[in-house]
Amino acid sequence: MAFEASAALRRSVVIADDDVLLREGLASLLDRHGFDVIGLADDGTHLLDLVEKATPDIAVVDIRMPPTHTTEGLGAAREIRRRFPSVAILVLSAFVEVEHAIELLASGERIGYLLKSRVTDVDEFVETIHRVHDGGTVVDPAVVQELVAAHRRRDPLDVLSPREREVLALMAEGRSNAGVAKALWVTEGTVEKHVRSILTKLDLPETDETHRRVLAVLTFLEAASSSTAGS
Repeated sequence: MAFEASAALRRSVVIADDDVLLREGLASLLDRHGFDVIGLADDGTHLLDLVEKATPDIAVVDIRMPPTHTTEGLGAAREIRRRFPSVAILVLSAFVEVEHAIELLASGERIGYLLKSRVTDVDEFVETIHRVHDGGTVVDPAVVQELVAAHRRRDPLDVLSPREREVLALMAEGRSNAGVAKALWVTEGTVEKHVRSILTKLDLPETDETHRRVLAVLTFLEAASSSTAGS
């Protein structure tokens, strides 16, 4: 489902990536889909300067940037979250880096971790940015699959049925109830019942549903991460 935005609703974005072709390509793509790209950066220092000056709605950040091309983008994302908590963050990576993803996502809502290969599906990429901006936590499906595969020991998710685990894994990918229903070939009403059951079984605090969904996803990720560390 493609998103459209009026001029008054255009969300401001800064993009940080040392690959000029990808950086300019993302800027062009987002501009065509209703975003206001207000700054481009090729390293973490420049990115932080842009965020400090403009306080965008969203920062799209490459995890590996100069000078060492290791975790400069992750460090910049952490600093943005600490100093500018209102800025939603979507981190892009060329590789599945589970530990980095968990560290980033544990920082709270309005955060996402996506493989660069997902950018080729334009509608899905744009929808992901909207979901992150609107309070969601989005995890690349490849990261979710790796966590599920390593999930061997007893954990808080043992209270869930196999179907509820499937629903929660799809929620961790950032899918809406409608998206989960489509993936599992069930009705949206059935998914809503599963989600309510998951939130109840995990004994999550009675806050708004969006926040409880994020907490459920974080419970899933933390449990799977612990399993990975112990395997």
